[in-house]
Amino acid sequence: MNLGLGGHSAARGHADEEVFGSAYDQRVILRLGPFIKPYKKMAFISVIAMVIYTFTQVAVPWLIAFAIDDFIMLGNTNGLTFVVVIFMFVALLNWGTNYLQQFAMEKVGQGVLFSLRRALFGHVQKQSLSYFDKTEVGRLMSRVQGDVGALQEFSALVVMTLGELLSLFGIVAALLILNLKLGLITMTVIPVLMLIMVIWQRFARKSFVEIRRCISIVNAAFNENISGVRVVIGLNRQRKNLEIFDVKNVDHRWANILAGRYSAGLMPGVDILTSMSIGLALYFGSKMIGMDTLEVGVLVAFVMYIQRFFDPIRNLTMQYTQLQRSMASGSRIFDLMDRVPDMLESPDLNSMSDIKGKVEFRDVRFSYVEGEEVLKGISFVVNPGETIAVVGPTGAGKTSIISLLSRLYEVKKGSGDIFVDGVDIRTVSRDSLVSQISTVLQEPYLFSGTVSENIKYKYRHASDDQMIKASKAVGSHEFIEKLAAGYDTYLSERGNNLSLGQRQLISFARAVVADPKILILDEATASIDSHTEVVIQSALRKILKGRTAIVIAHRLSTIRGADKILVLQNGEIIEHGNHNELIEKEGLYSHLYNMNFKSLG
Repeated sequence: MNLGLGGHSAARGHADEEVFGSAYDQRVILRLGPFIKPYKKMAFISVIAMVIYTFTQVAVPWLIAFAIDDFIMLGNTNGLTFVVVIFMFVALLNWGTNYLQQFAMEKVGQGVLFSLRRALFGHVQKQSLSYFDKTEVGRLMSRVQGDVGALQEFSALVVMTLGELLSLFGIVAALLILNLKLGLITMTVIPVLMLIMVIWQRFARKSFVEIRRCISIVNAAFNENISGVRVVIGLNRQRKNLEIFDVKNVDHRWANILAGRYSAGLMPGVDILTSMSIGLALYFGSKMIGMDTLEVGVLVAFVMYIQRFFDPIRNLTMQYTQLQRSMASGSRIFDLMDRVPDMLESPDLNSMSDIKGKVEFRDVRFSYVEGEEVLKGISFVVNPGETIAVVGPTGAGKTSIISLLSRLYEVKKGSGDIFVDGVDIRTVSRDSLVSQISTVLQEPYLFSGTVSENIKYKYRHASDDQMIKASKAVGSHEFIEKLAAGYDTYLSERGNNLSLGQRQLISFARAVVADPKILILDEATASIDSHTEVVIQSALRKILKGRTAIVIAHRLSTIRGADKILVLQNGEIIEHGNHNELIEKEGLYSHLYNMNFKSLG
């Protein structure tokens, strides 16, 4: 049963997050190469430090055996001092190489993490709006945060795995060199240990998958609830949502408890086998000492090696699962980075020179979903300096028109053409076109930063004088000056420390400061109060002079002065003319206007 509050989207959006890959994926390894290459010296230093560190770890029991058999048992204190000096040197070398390995690997890992996130962020920004329509934000965040973080661990895991393997082989070699017979006896428990590890890894992997699934659902529910907090509070859903969240959170808790059971079961099993191996070494080693075929120091070294022997095996089992997760994360990341943008431009496209502002749609057809047209043969012309209004019921296709003009979506060949100053907009670079077009949306979106940074967001090179001029033109200068730090006032996320009207005025200033030849207003005054609307309408009469403007509005009273009004219904233009002409026709526009007027009255 779907309980809502992010449950469905989480299950759907994070299905691929639950997949574990193989421990080795050649494609991922090869793709990681360019990201690791700038840090190859530090990676090499880390590997060398790890080898030396492993050698010092293996050398300690051997030194103890040497000290016992060659000096302590013989009462040679002078020689023992020499051994102690060597032991201290090895201990210091152990500490130094461990520090160097950790530091170098962290530097490599953080460098790879930085480069990966930068590359991923840049690639995502190249995707078309249609991609974001079909892709959940949670999935993209999972790539940037979770998957990149998991892949960043890969370099450290490789070094650690190599270290554990060297340690394991070193211990085995030391046991066999010290005493071949006793070494083989003590290692008879290894097959049992490997069987336990294989069985444990199978169940542990399932538990890890379940944890990831549950935490994805919990995070999605939490994110959805926070994002829609106004609706939640407005509809008094806090208690019910908490109940639903508790169900998801309980699942996550039990998933972790189950995983804890598997981990708790592994350690005692390893400890038992360690004790058995030590018992075998002591039993047979004591007999061999009695027969003068084994020295006491060697037996002590055996016990120490056996205690250390099982740690690399246990760690390798855990690292295997982590490597699987890293490979799966890497595969998902590079799948995204290999995705070719829907609107990939040819590098040899011409730039759009300074435009005059003539806009022409010729029989434009468009659909978001194949077979479901939202625009059905739209044709119209806007001459430079004209203001055209587009009205119609919800879903008529109004926003689609301006989205195509701004090239947020592309008109397919054979589905009509859009021209600016007689030039097909598909034949010029998008940057050169949209740099001369500004859009003001219904819901103003401001970014964390100062008021000045938000106004100059599109035109970063604008001077302070240009910024102030634009602010005065739209009527925002007065209230900005009254803010705590004026234009240097820091805005919180989405500009929530300002009123909706103030945010919209700043959005208008942001659009105007770039001095666009074409200005698009998409329900720009729909969500603001009457006073602010009066201010904006007064400003519009000034800022629209000499510019081509396309205005979408539900408040039809705001577009009576438009040079031309297009009336859309079901993706088609059913009426066109100025306000008076359309009122006289007594068609859809007249009906909508009268309804609008009555609602205001």
